[in-house]
Amino acid sequence: MVQREKIILGVDPGTNFLGFGVVKMVGQKIELLELGVLNINSKDDIGIKLKAIYFEVIRLINSHHPDHLAIEAQFFGKNVQSMLKLGKAQGVTIAAALSRDIPFTEYAPKKIKQAVTGNGNASKEQVAGMLKNILSLGILPQQLDATDALATAICHHYQENTLSGGTKYSGWDSFLKNNPQKIK
Repeated sequence: MVQREKIILGVDPGTNFLGFGVVKMVGQKIELLELGVLNINSKDDIGIKLKAIYFEVIRLINSHHPDHLAIEAQFFGKNVQSMLKLGKAQGVTIAAALSRDIPFTEYAPKKIKQAVTGNGNASKEQVAGMLKNILSLGILPQQLDATDALATAICHHYQENTLSGGTKYSGWDSFLKNNPQKIK
């Protein structure tokens, strides 16, 4: 039996650092294709930052032709301005994927940590260490935004093999149909 190959782009969105990890799955075998962080000048205008995010996601899509985007969902913090900026980064990332008809799934940070380490309260360092073991990697990047993105992709792979998962949308129509309250 021939096993189908699946490529997942994982993203940890941010307006100063955008983490990304691309993995290829064949059955239960996981291969790392690309891992890194887009460093965005913190002094740039938000429009310039969002444009950089969009084009980096498009570059990753053009390079790897992912079947799915797995993205870390916003967490609710105290700083409203940070939340708004994060939401914009997440929205631009999703828009880039949808512009190429790539479906996406959002995962809460605790869900990602739980899927990768078995502990929803694991530290970023614990997640990175577990990824190093799962993928038999020698060295991981210093910036943990990259490993957070990789963990998001791995989480999606694991969730596809279980009954529960994140919120899945096959495109704009699916998103709008399932989120009428967000259209006002």
